[in-house]
Amino acid sequence: MCRLFALTSETPQSPMTALEALDVMREGHDGSGVGLFLRDLGGPFDDIKDAPILSGIFTSEGLKRLDRFMMDLGFMTKYKISIRVPAEPANGVPKRDFYLIRAYEYPKEWEGRSFKEIGEQLMLTRLELRKMGEEKKDMIVFSFWPDVIMIKEIGDPLTVGHYLKLGRDDLKARVIMAQGRQNTNYAIDLYACHPFFVEGFSTMTNGENTAFIPIKEYLMSRGFPGYTGFQSDSEVFTHILHYTISKLGLGIDAYKHIITPLQEKALEKHPNTDFLRHLKRTCRRMIIDGPNCTIGCLPDHSLFMAQDRKKLRPGVVGGRPGIYAFSSEICGLDAVIPDRDKTKDFQPMHLDTVIVGPDRQEVKICQQTDPLHLLH
Repeated sequence: MCRLFALTSETPQSPMTALEALDVMREGHDGSGVGLFLRDLGGPFDDIKDAPILSGIFTSEGLKRLDRFMMDLGFMTKYKISIRVPAEPANGVPKRDFYLIRAYEYPKEWEGRSFKEIGEQLMLTRLELRKMGEEKKDMIVFSFWPDVIMIKEIGDPLTVGHYLKLGRDDLKARVIMAQGRQNTNYAIDLYACHPFFVEGFSTMTNGENTAFIPIKEYLMSRGFPGYTGFQSDSEVFTHILHYTISKLGLGIDAYKHIITPLQEKALEKHPNTDFLRHLKRTCRRMIIDGPNCTIGCLPDHSLFMAQDRKKLRPGVVGGRPGIYAFSSEICGLDAVIPDRDKTKDFQPMHLDTVIVGPDRQEVKICQQTDPLHLLH
């Protein structure tokens, strides 16, 4: 199993806070890797929310190729964070040349475009860079999107955090998602490390998905370039979330109806019976097979947690107005928000989707038996 921790806060927090929460849950992950997703950034990024930020790992030659490629497209550097690491890597962490966090000015040719058009081009640019990197093994590109930073590395989460000096003042965020990996592959591919991201949507999952192949094939048949990669069977959770909201025009309350639809007896009693039967039939190839606990972030900065029917992966949500956390274990919550009202902690069951919105004032519980909001 892996361990998950997510935080949403009115005040920007250090990613080290999430890594420390993972550390108290270390019996649930083997220290083989860590993934971080930072959104609604603070510090110097607070004033450049619209600037796309490129996150990744590069060799010296890869960085030169990146610079030539981006200049040819018309992207100019607006702000960057330089992560300087010691000459000798930390125990279990590979030696790298450059960890890149760089915000760009958009090309002048992009002026006047809608954000939908811009988003598509950012996605295609990321995919092209990823392809370039895979060809020569000199670039690993995790994200290229406004107000988003992603960091992934092999090694113990807390060790990686200290090694990369992630406690710095200029690297804070109001939304943080972190995963401590348990290596279930013979070789670790950082593209298989959660969280995953596509066009403003991100998820991370503790569990497995034996229905991966039919889901992958269905998504690839949709003709959307962003449904690609598939180094992990959990990456499809992000793609299905994107498909539910961006392609079908539904809300987060419909997400579980696609990945874990109601059984027939429950469907008969639902206020949206006909629609949900149609949704279950047409989207049947995206039904997941758990056990899974999924935590995700929407473009509006909402966080959510959902469980599958087997409910064999732990998850709990708690906090207080202004700061809430989603954790695989209660000890993760205790490490970060010890002064919360613990009687209000909530562990979602298989019908629940737990949501904390961008106002960060309360925990909302959406059940699959509730009437469906047909538009997001």
